[in-house]
Amino acid sequence: MQITAAAGPITNIAADTYVLPLAQGIRTLTGDLAAVDALMGGTITSMLNDGLIKGIGGEITVLPPGRRLKAKRVVIAGVGERPKMTLDGIRDRAANLARRLRDIDAGTVAASVQEQSGRLDATDVGRVIAEGFILGLYRFDRHHTKAADRPANTVGDVTIVESTRKARQSAAGVAEGVILGEATNLARDLGNEPSNLMTPTIVASRAQQMANELGIECRIIERAEAERLKMGSYLSVANGSVQPPKFIVLTYTGLRRRGGYIGLVGKGITFDTGGISIKPAEGMEAMKGDMTGAASVIAAISAIARLKLPVNVMAVAPCTENMPSGSATKPGDVVYAMDGQSIEVLNTDAEGRLVLADAIVWARQNGCTTVVDVATLTGAMSVALGNVRTGVFCNNDRLYAELEKASAISGEKIWRFPLDPEYFESIKSDVADIKNTGGRLAGSITAAKFIECFAGDTPWAHMDIAGVMAATTDRGWKVKGNNGTPVRTLVQFVKGRARA
Repeated sequence: MQITAAAGPITNIAADTYVLPLAQGIRTLTGDLAAVDALMGGTITSMLNDGLIKGIGGEITVLPPGRRLKAKRVVIAGVGERPKMTLDGIRDRAANLARRLRDIDAGTVAASVQEQSGRLDATDVGRVIAEGFILGLYRFDRHHTKAADRPANTVGDVTIVESTRKARQSAAGVAEGVILGEATNLARDLGNEPSNLMTPTIVASRAQQMANELGIECRIIERAEAERLKMGSYLSVANGSVQPPKFIVLTYTGLRRRGGYIGLVGKGITFDTGGISIKPAEGMEAMKGDMTGAASVIAAISAIARLKLPVNVMAVAPCTENMPSGSATKPGDVVYAMDGQSIEVLNTDAEGRLVLADAIVWARQNGCTTVVDVATLTGAMSVALGNVRTGVFCNNDRLYAELEKASAISGEKIWRFPLDPEYFESIKSDVADIKNTGGRLAGSITAAKFIECFAGDTPWAHMDIAGVMAATTDRGWKVKGNNGTPVRTLVQFVKGRARA
């Protein structure tokens, strides 16, 4: 499926399906609605007057086109009250609409957006509609071998139709939305794969392939080099697995000068058993998604490169499994991080912060002047915020404000949590500098305080995505399985830096 933009009127465009948005309360049709209605002999007006269509948000009406239109069907899509339209709402409606179009085997689609772009910026409208279509139509079914388990219907190429005056803006937004949607789906693909088919080695291979295609520098730090670099915290998690760890570094240089990188660091536990502190069996299969942070930063830098943003970015993805074995790290062991700090490992299931510690130190020592880490870190975050918002911890008010602005654009909601110094008392160790868990109370905060020890005075933010990593049903732009959060927020944050 390709998504492009074109100038109207829609009646000049050949497609299997015309999609026309209808706002609630409208009595006089204008623009593409009026043009199509005229060629249909006033059918839409008659149904509107008879109350058969109302324009309520989510309402879908499929009509035969008659003989004078170039389409096989006309879909009237209710968009609700025009003054209440938001970009988030448009994105969600586009995703829901895309699935309905797939259900009716819509074929090629020409979708007018004139009813939705009145007071909103046409670039933004084009972007969120493209995002909605790409994200809403995603499904992970590559391992279904029977045709009956795969969708029989499809949506073909989609043309977003805007007025001539706004067509150029719309085209720019659609192009960006396609890149952002495809990057998010890349992260979803990585996170949805079973762990036997997404080992650290395979993640590294996928990252290398993507880097080659986009001209990004890719470096894979193998175990022997990690040992020379004294990445004892990261390697302590890898000790129990037969799968070799892969410390992935992707570098995009959008400026002529090197250095001054924005560091995007993602937790890459490709499967998490909990190690010696083993998890309960029920639900453990979901732990294939514990590398979603790594998937997010890999996908984000792919979009940043495709957008050719004038900024330097480094994505760091420390990947390993966390397995129990005779060589695994034991509760009570003491390990040393790359910067020399000693860590008492009280719970081997608190492993994400251990791999992030060395990754953040490595990023800081290799030119990152800002660091944002992403991790499915704590179950406590799910308790605090459910599946609605990402919890964010930040040592710099300006950086948090930038992330908050980016999240408003992406529609991926965030919420700031405290980092009061008193919380550090919970992770002070009797036998080492710090310990890797502070107990049940304030679990997400003490985990963040642990990571903060390795950020130093570098502007740093930690995004705990444990609650928003996946969805159980299709709803709006979110689909069952991995969400790909917060790829679009990371890209919008970097884009904001590029403008500054």
